[in-house]
Amino acid sequence: MMVMVAKKLKIAYPIFLVLAGLIISLLPGIPEIELDPELVFLIFLPPLLYEAAWYTSWNDFWKWKRPIALLAFGLVFATSLIIAYLSQALIPGFTLALGFLLGGIVSPPDAVAATTVLKGLPVPKRIISILEGESLVNDASSLIVFRFALAAILTGSFSMNEATGQFFLVAGMGIVVGLIGAGIMYLIHRYLPTTSAIDAALTIMTPYILYLGAEQFHFSGVMAVVTGGLFISYRSHEIFKNGNTRLNMLGVWTTVIFVMNAMVFILIGLSLPSIIRGLEEASLIQGIKYGVIISAVVIAIRFLWIYPAAFVPRWLFKSVRKEQSPGWKGPLVIGWAGMRGVVSLATALSIPFVMDDGSPFPHRNLILLITFIVIFITLVVQGLTLPFIVRKLNMPSMDVVLPQEQQEAQIQIRLNRLALNHINSNYGDVVNKSNLLKNYHSQISIETENTENQLDLLECNNCTTQEIDKFAEILKEIYAKQRIDIFQMRREKYYDDEEIRKAELQLDLNDLKLNPNFH
Repeated sequence: MMVMVAKKLKIAYPIFLVLAGLIISLLPGIPEIELDPELVFLIFLPPLLYEAAWYTSWNDFWKWKRPIALLAFGLVFATSLIIAYLSQALIPGFTLALGFLLGGIVSPPDAVAATTVLKGLPVPKRIISILEGESLVNDASSLIVFRFALAAILTGSFSMNEATGQFFLVAGMGIVVGLIGAGIMYLIHRYLPTTSAIDAALTIMTPYILYLGAEQFHFSGVMAVVTGGLFISYRSHEIFKNGNTRLNMLGVWTTVIFVMNAMVFILIGLSLPSIIRGLEEASLIQGIKYGVIISAVVIAIRFLWIYPAAFVPRWLFKSVRKEQSPGWKGPLVIGWAGMRGVVSLATALSIPFVMDDGSPFPHRNLILLITFIVIFITLVVQGLTLPFIVRKLNMPSMDVVLPQEQQEAQIQIRLNRLALNHINSNYGDVVNKSNLLKNYHSQISIETENTENQLDLLECNNCTTQEIDKFAEILKEIYAKQRIDIFQMRREKYYDDEEIRKAELQLDLNDLKLNPNFH
C-alpha cells in the first residue's frame, strides 16, 4: 500500500518507506521488531546481490571498469579510512577498530535507491552503468573491511600486512568459489530435465548456495554471489531456452526482490525506536550529532574523490583522453547519487550483541544509530533533491548510443531475416508443399516489413516525439480493448483456456515492447 502511495505522490519508494517506517514505529501499540542479526544478513543479501548481478550488463561493466573500480574499491577504502580516524577522534571511547567497522558499514552506496530515484529521468546510460557496477562490487570491498574490523574487535589483534594479504585471498577465492558453483548450476540447468518451476526455484537457491559455500571456507560470499550471478546471466541464453521459463523467472524474481527491498527499507524506519532505547553509552542528542557529522563527511569524501577520479586518469594516460569527457555534470550526478541503504543496514544489524567472552559488544547501539542517520540523511535529502538536480542540469548523452526502440527494431529485423534465410536455403522446396511452413514464411515476411516500416518511423527526422508517443498510446488502447475481448471469450467458453492464455501471453509480450523497463 505504501509503495502505491509513493507512486501516486511520485516519490521513490525507498525514501517513502523509510519515512513511513519511522512514523509507524512512533505510533502507540506498535510491537518492537527484533531480528537475528545473522539471519538478516543471510536472508536478504544473497538474492539482492544476485539480482543486481543478473541485470548488470557485462559489456557495460567491462567498458567502465576503471571508474567502477576507482569507486568500488578506492572510494570504499578511502571512506573507511577517513571515517575510522574521524570517529576515533570524535567519539569518546571509540577505538580505531570500531572506526573501521563503522567505515565499512557506511561506505557502500545502495544500487536500488539510486536506480529507483533516477528511473525515468534523462540520465546518460554511462552514469547508470557506472552506478550499478559500483554498487555491485563495493558491497564486497566494504564487507571485507567490516569483517576484518569485526575480527580485530573480537580477537583484540590486527595486522595491516596480514589483513592486506587476507583481503586478496578472501576476495580472490570468493571469485573462484562463485565460478565453480555457477558452473555446477549451469550444468544442472542445461543437462538435467528441469521445468519452468524447477528452473525458477533453482535460481532462487543459487545465491544462497554460492554465499554459504564461500562462507563455509571463510571466503567472500559476496564476491561468490556477484561472480556467479554475472556468469549465469551471461550464459542464460544457453540454459533458459524456453520463453515460458524466462517469463516465469521474471515474475518470480520481480516479486521476491520487490518484497525484500520493501521489507528492508521499512525495517530501516521501524528499527529506530529500539536503537534509541538501547542507547546507553551516549545520549540521543550526541548520537544524532555524531551521525550528522559523519553523514556530511561521507558525502564530502565522495565529491572529493570523484572529480580527481574522473579527470586525473585523462591527464595521465593518452588512451583515456580518447574517451569523451564526462564534463562536470556527470561526476556531480554520480557524487550526489551516493545514497546508503539495504547493505549498510543489513551489515549494521549483523553486528553481534555480545563479544566472545560474553560481554556486550561495545557501542553497538551507537553504531546502529549513526548508520540509521547516515542512511536517512543520504536517502531522504539526496534522494529527494536528485531528480531536481538532474532536470536542472539537462545533461546531453555522453556516448553515441542508438535509441532503445531503434535497437529493438533492428534486432527483430535481423532475427526475422535469419529465419527467412534459413527456410529459403534449406527448405525452399518444402515451403510450397507445407501450408504450415508457407504460413509461417508469410507471417515472418509481413512482420519484417512492418518492423522495417516502424524503424523508418523511428529514424524519421520529421516524426516528432509527440507523434511517436501518440502511436504508443493508441497501441496501448488497442491492447486494453483486446484484453477485454479475451475476457469476454473466456466467459463465452467457446475457446480452450489454454489458447486464451496463449493469446494473453502474446498481448503481454506486445505490451512489454512498449514498457521495456518493466523489471
